[in-house]
Amino acid sequence: MVPILILAAGESRRMRGRDKLAEPVGGVALLRRQALAALTLGEPVFVALPGPGHDRAQHIADLAVTPLIVPEAAEGMSGTLRGAVAQLPDCAAFLVVLADLPLIDADAMRAVCDLRAGVPDALIWRGTTEDGKPGHPILFDARLRPEFEDLHGDAGGEAIVRRHPVATVALPGKAARLDLDTPEDWAAFRAETRL
Repeated sequence: MVPILILAAGESRRMRGRDKLAEPVGGVALLRRQALAALTLGEPVFVALPGPGHDRAQHIADLAVTPLIVPEAAEGMSGTLRGAVAQLPDCAAFLVVLADLPLIDADAMRAVCDLRAGVPDALIWRGTTEDGKPGHPILFDARLRPEFEDLHGDAGGEAIVRRHPVATVALPGKAARLDLDTPEDWAAFRAETRL
């Protein structure tokens, strides 16, 4: 079993009152779109949320996903990872997906998961941009779970990634890194992609 953990507990601070995970992409709220893509892999899907009753829950309420309430999210990305990974079931590995990367789709998630079989000696498998810049999603061997207990700050899991063998797979274009943090980012994205 390889659970898929979608991180959706950030505060969208730079969106000036809008929630970037509620922004429509292809007519579907981004968080719902990511959850639907993850479900096609046939693995259990977990969605980290900042609190019970959060507005984001409505976008996934009818889907076969498990919401994880992560109060540690107030600390930033590291807190979210620490709190969410602790709630995952026993598994061999787990895939971490950032909910705010709109071009990450089921094919990208599958490509990173498939890399594990091809490079079994690694402990971390991750997507990169087409030109090799490290990005997401990231698959972690479950033996690394104890290291998540010590994460702090907003650097996320990069401290863990730096300590271990990593295998990479190139994803199309800038999909592995393209996040949209401001209304202007979203406007430019829509003008370019028509999504």
